[in-house]
Amino acid sequence: MPKPNAKSSDTITRGAARAPARAMLRATGMADEDFDKPMIGLINTWTTVTPCNMHLQALADPAREAIREAGGVPVDFNTVVVSDGISMGTEGMRASLISREVIADSIELAVRGHSLDGVMILVGCDKTIPAAAMALARMDVPGCILYGGTIMPGRKGDKELSIQDVFEAVGAHACGEMSDAELAEVEKAACPGAGACGGQFTANTMAMILSFLGLSPMGVNDIPAPHPEKPAAAARCGYLAVELARNKTSPRQFITPASLRNAAIAASASGGSTNAVLHVAAIAAEAGIPFSISTFDEVACETPVITDLKPGGRFLAHHMFLAGGTRLFGQRLMQAGRIEDTPTVTGHSLFEECAAAEESRGQRVIKTVADPVKPDGGFRVLNGDLAPDGAVLKLSGHSRTRFDGTARVFEREEDAFAAVETNQIKAGDVVIIRNEGPQGGPGMREMLGVTAALVGQGLGEDVALITDGRFSGASTGFVIGHVSPEATAGGPIGLIRDGDRIMIDVAARRIDTEADLAERRAGWTPPAPNPMGGVFAKYARLVASAAQGAVTCQPPTQSTPHPDASEPDTNSQEIYA
Repeated sequence: MPKPNAKSSDTITRGAARAPARAMLRATGMADEDFDKPMIGLINTWTTVTPCNMHLQALADPAREAIREAGGVPVDFNTVVVSDGISMGTEGMRASLISREVIADSIELAVRGHSLDGVMILVGCDKTIPAAAMALARMDVPGCILYGGTIMPGRKGDKELSIQDVFEAVGAHACGEMSDAELAEVEKAACPGAGACGGQFTANTMAMILSFLGLSPMGVNDIPAPHPEKPAAAARCGYLAVELARNKTSPRQFITPASLRNAAIAASASGGSTNAVLHVAAIAAEAGIPFSISTFDEVACETPVITDLKPGGRFLAHHMFLAGGTRLFGQRLMQAGRIEDTPTVTGHSLFEECAAAEESRGQRVIKTVADPVKPDGGFRVLNGDLAPDGAVLKLSGHSRTRFDGTARVFEREEDAFAAVETNQIKAGDVVIIRNEGPQGGPGMREMLGVTAALVGQGLGEDVALITDGRFSGASTGFVIGHVSPEATAGGPIGLIRDGDRIMIDVAARRIDTEADLAERRAGWTPPAPNPMGGVFAKYARLVASAAQGAVTCQPPTQSTPHPDASEPDTNSQEIYA
């Protein structure tokens, strides 16, 4: 029987039988006194391939020193990163969502394989953030997460730029509104240094969610990547990781139904990324908490958008930090009675953290629930003929509540982008991009190239786009993703043909068509699987639907045609680990 106060790492450091393990640990610099200390995994997602993560190695240094000063022993591990912005629009983008599972798995393997007592995880680009939360939820090992921070704005003349401007410039260039030289100027100016994409895109949305889940100390994720206070934030998290390990504080004390709902409210009220729907569902699944994606629709109806952030607004994450940050944003929601008080890794409750907010004089980024930027939240979950198990509509960045149009069907993203680039898409079209779901892609690619090109051509509100894939947090326009069941699994989206009339009714939460899908189903055959093989084929065999967070930690839904495309299967929207 283990001693009452035994550490997990005692498994590899205590007793005569563990002499070989201790011998190897001594070779790394450990001594007798270190075996009495908690071993803390410093999990880094550092890479030089993307500005989002290229500075994390420098943040590991103060974190490592703080772990030692707090009486712990730091042990370093690294894991993979796939840059969404770089791989966007290519076959490589299929690796992005898959990397979320690989990152979570690799953290689990490192921690469990070495019986570590706690972890601190450094994250940056999009999938590293939910992956870290998923790993903590799955392992239930004490730990905290630090986001490397947002990039600073680029600048061209007197205009501030983000990566969103580059993607939209591609669309403007395609329709002749921007020259080669002008496009090159935007490209060279948009990303001035380290940090993740600057709007309320996926990385900053998920970093905010970590604070509302209680897994990151409130305020540390707001600090931009190059800010001089960022190393001190890393040191604080290092100290905290040791404290959490000593107290054996379970991450599942923080990941609860209440905190998950708070996270959904934060994503919606900040006009954040639709990817939050996928990732919050996945975190819930890893924690074994029932969670319906319809929660995002419910909270969006109750709480307006109160931040004026890109992609739908004017400002960037750097401006929100200067305005008062996540604390002030949370305080606004707290004062309006829209969120619940929950515990956090700091030992202070969410409400205590928010009460300490300091608002900058004259700030225009964060408004109030009584005087919002937009009267309702940033998401809607739709059902109907095309999405019996649900689809996610992004409301920020457009004002339409209904769209009737004609289907233009594409079997892959590249074909749709080529049609947009050659000006074949016209006002009133409903662009359908299918076979891009978690299983069918595989990997559920994002469609920022297509959406940004449409916006760049001035078609953002005049064309609807529906896909079983995903959208970037930087996407704007009338866009609907995560359509479930996906086409490869027999979903109705796979039965739509060019020329079909498509009706989207936001108020009724419906996507419907006049086409006789039942008749077409009789002749439907599954598309051939993507021949990529390897990890892509493995993922396709294991992955659950987008309505279940696209996780691989549970058996996926059965890949057969949906029995009744007219009635939503509400049970499939429930997540159980």
